[in-house]
Amino acid sequence: MLRTLLTRLLFLLALFAPLAACAPAAPDGAVPPGLPAEAVAVLERIGDGGPFPYRKDGSVFHNRERLLPAKPPGYYREYTVPTPGARDRGARRIVTGGDPPEVFYYTADHYRSFRRIEPLP
Repeated sequence: MLRTLLTRLLFLLALFAPLAACAPAAPDGAVPPGLPAEAVAVLERIGDGGPFPYRKDGSVFHNRERLLPAKPPGYYREYTVPTPGARDRGARRIVTGGDPPEVFYYTADHYRSFRRIEPLP
């Protein structure tokens, strides 16, 4: 009986887990799941057009790793996401595509992996 109940529960979890990716955007002031609070501040600055605290913010990201979709040179721009306690820029970045930005990616490992994120409303 318990085994059957657990099997059904696991089935339901597996069935509905993909819906988590379809969750509505976080309410104002809330941090989207899996995104550090510092990234939200950077997204806000991107939306406002700055100011940006790092010299390289807004510079062209060349996609040398080829992990993002192929686009013409100059399509991608990068922005530093501060890492508390880091003595340098750290490894976290937001990369935008388009002018104005139409697509947003976050990397926590200095371009070794990316995940697409939604802009703030």
